[in-house]
Amino acid sequence: MIDIEYADQALVKKMNKALIFEQIIENGPVSRAKLSEITGLNKATVSSQVSSLLQKDIIYETGPGESSGGRRPVMLKFNRKAGYAVGVDVGTNYIIVALTDLEGHLIEQFERTLDEEDIQATEEALIELTGLPVDKIPPSPFGLTGIGVCVPGLVDNERHVVFTPNKPIHLIPIKEKLEERFGVPILIENEANAGAVAEKEYGEGGQLEHAVFVSINTGIGLGILMNGKLFRGVQGFSGEAGHMSIHFDGPLCRCGNRGCWELYASEKAVFSHYAANSGAQLYETVKELADRGDPGMMETFERFGFHIGIGLLNILKTLNPDTIILRNTIVESYPSIVDAIKKTIASRSAAEALSNYHLKISTLGRTASALGMSSLVTERFLERFMNERF
Repeated sequence: MIDIEYADQALVKKMNKALIFEQIIENGPVSRAKLSEITGLNKATVSSQVSSLLQKDIIYETGPGESSGGRRPVMLKFNRKAGYAVGVDVGTNYIIVALTDLEGHLIEQFERTLDEEDIQATEEALIELTGLPVDKIPPSPFGLTGIGVCVPGLVDNERHVVFTPNKPIHLIPIKEKLEERFGVPILIENEANAGAVAEKEYGEGGQLEHAVFVSINTGIGLGILMNGKLFRGVQGFSGEAGHMSIHFDGPLCRCGNRGCWELYASEKAVFSHYAANSGAQLYETVKELADRGDPGMMETFERFGFHIGIGLLNILKTLNPDTIILRNTIVESYPSIVDAIKKTIASRSAAEALSNYHLKISTLGRTASALGMSSLVTERFLERFMNERF
């Protein structure tokens, strides 16, 4: 028979510890007296739970703080080096791996260009590159807390990769392979969702409640923030706006639809005129032509911005976010594309209807989604810690 009174006491202790821990993370460095004031818990309870957290090395004492009179209080702070997280962004033609501490500070970063067609090489690169930062983790109480991997495609609410239209990454048993190799929790997410998380935590998203992160690579994906939370939809498939039709009788897409937005507004659309080159050479070709003001390249940029703007206009009218954050290397490098985007939106909408939205360019660069995954891994680790699974 369960001792209800004992169970209730254990639950209260767990809740108190979680409350105190959260306040140290949010307000540190903070004193025990201040924690008692913030939480409403008595000083004995605070002292007991702080001692438990200190023993686990998840917090530490930083020394005396300011005092208005009497003894200076010993301050407490979250130990961001108590553990580490790895975030992996597996794109159609690249892999980016980021190692962060528990506050999201970037420790190491690795990147590799991939063959768009070679799925076996992608699997091998995933295992190899993920191992590089793992080998560089400094000694710490909790070591590697988990690995997060994002992909450009459908990821359901159980975090299974269902379909990746531009490359069959869904054929790689990512979770099983990484669990077998590294023996830590593995989290899978959509690439644009991961980017939205990163923007919310570290970038332009900040305190925004309603924002859309638009990731433009080989394809296009959206990460949607509603009321400050990631919106995934009923099955987890929200944000696949790259596969909305903007030309109903347009070319056939790999997803099975016709005239998809990403056929006109992705990097593939820009590169399609320069297909004699491949991989990184395409970027160099585009950059070289753009930097010397090549008329054909300028026209391509204008068309690129126009088609991005058409899709963003649909998103603005459907979701009505206060901010749209764009992540694309070419757009980030050439402001003329942003001008074309804004011109397209302005020319096709009533000014008063869309006057309050903000269009921003991501400041996190290519690492955005990998950082978002490490943030999600850290969040899961802290949840497990507060539920006393360590």
